[in-house]
Formats: sequence, C-alpha cells, structure tokens
Amino acid sequence: MSVSLWCEEVEDDQSQDQSEAPPQGRTGGPTLLRAAWDPTVSGHRVIQRLLHVEERYMPSMLYITLIQREPERREELAKWALEVCCDCGCDEAVFPLSVSLMDRFLSASLSLPVSLYCLAAGCILIASKLTECDNVTADSLCAAAEYSFQPSNLREMERVILATLRWDTAAVTPQDFLPHFLASVEEMGHGGDSDEELISTLRRHSDTLAAMCACDSRFLGAPPSLVAAASLNCALRGLGNKGPTQLALRSEALAELCQTELAVLQCYSDMIEYALRQRLSSGLQQGPTEKGEEVEQERPGTPTDMREIDF
Repeated sequence: MSVSLWCEEVEDDQSQDQSEAPPQGRTGGPTLLRAAWDPTVSGHRVIQRLLHVEERYMPSMLYITLIQREPERREELAKWALEVCCDCGCDEAVFPLSVSLMDRFLSASLSLPVSLYCLAAGCILIASKLTECDNVTADSLCAAAEYSFQPSNLREMERVILATLRWDTAAVTPQDFLPHFLASVEEMGHGGDSDEELISTLRRHSDTLAAMCACDSRFLGAPPSLVAAASLNCALRGLGNKGPTQLALRSEALAELCQTELAVLQCYSDMIEYALRQRLSSGLQQGPTEKGEEVEQERPGTPTDMREIDF
C-alpha cells in the first residue's frame, strides 16, 4: 500500500473568492484549505463507533416532551442561530453542533437563562472553536443580537455551558455521519465524473435538509444517524436521476448503515419531505408571486442552499 506524505489540500476558486472578502465576524487571514477525503477513516468500523457514541449526546425524554408543548421558542432560537452562522460564514458543522449544545444544556439544567440569545451565541462560540481554526468573534455575536448582551456576559455564559456539560462538547451530529454514508453511496456508483458531481450535489442537499431538521422540533428525539440517513435518502429522491430499483437498493443500504428498519427510514424521509414542503409553501405565500405561477404540490426537489428555505 502506497503512503503519500504530500499535503494534498486544494484551494478552489470559491475559496479564493472568499479570501478576498472575509465574512462578517471573521478576523481575516489566509484562506483555510481542506484536506482530501481519507478513505482510511471511513467504513463500517467508524460508523459503528459513531452509532455507539451518539446515544450519549441525546437530550432527555423529559426535555423533548416539554419542548413539544411549545416548540415555537426553540425553533425561533434555532433559526436565529442558523442566520448568525450563515452571516458569519461558519462551517456547516458549526450550526448543528451549536444546536446540540443548546439542547443538551437546557436538558441538563431544565431552567432558562436570563438571555436565550446569549445562550445560543455561547453555543455558537463553543462550536466554532471546536470545528474551525478561524472561529467567530464574540463581538460579532453580540452585534448579531443587537447588543442585548455584552462580550463579558457571553464569556461568562460560555463558562456556564462548559461547566454544565462538564466539557464534553464534541457531540455527534448528522454532519458527522453524512461523509461516511456518502462514501457508501459512492461505492455503489460507477466512479465516473457524473458520480462525483452527484456526490457533491447530494452533500449540499443533505446538509441543507439536516440543518432544517435541526430547526424543527419534530426531529428533536431522532438519533443523528437516522436524521443523516433520512436526509440523504430524501436528497436521492429529490434528484430523481435514478430508477426506483436503484433508489430502493440505496435506501436499504442506508437503513443497514444506521441500524434501523427500512420502514422507519422511509417514514422519516417522508417527514422531511413534508417539512420541506411546508417551508417552501410558506415562503411562496409570504413572498411576491408572479402572474401565472403555480405552486407545485408534488414532491419538491431539494434546494442546494440553506438560504433557499424560508426558516
């Protein structure tokens, strides 16, 4: 087996454009490069380890039950966190990790802090420090909340969150499963250029759907592996470039990877499609519609960007 010690990071055109104008809340600096996907850190062994660990980071059933009574406040807070992560140009792993930290903190304390936005900002700050080299700044988070709290309050909230969670902050999220599930889907393809484009599109669509599930309290009690598999399965449906036989085979493979029944995976995929249809229809009703435009009631194609969904 050949071993390469060369640095294989590639700086694409998109990262070059982003380096010219750093997002709001960033300190600037050199462009961050991503290493190529390493197949040795994928496979069933890694998935089994993630499945074993994910149960430790699930919120309590009492917290889930209390949230289902009034889900609007949590969804509003999650949507605000998503907007902040998008405006600050955070990595796609920051938002789901911040929501997981927020749910676990509220599940452990069962008491609301003085400022919920300060709590959400503190979770974003911790998640950004864990997943990014150039993390979001405390001043930018205070500005996003219209200075309803000061940086000193945010740092104090950060210490409270870390103490409550006992510094166990590296939670498992759906974004941790998606690369491994996508690698399995890629193995079922032919390995051509079209498959590479398909995997790239599936990753964007799946990230979007997983972020939508993080905002929706109906998916609060679902394991991250099931949310990731259902999001990917829904993305495969939305693309519609495969026959029903191939889609059925890939759905069975995803159900086997996340160790769940195929009927459960199909049920959550339908729930995601229904939630997506609700988001898209509410966005069309709120925005101006052109003359002769019709709202399609069939299964929608998955959007390529989180900004295309009206959260």
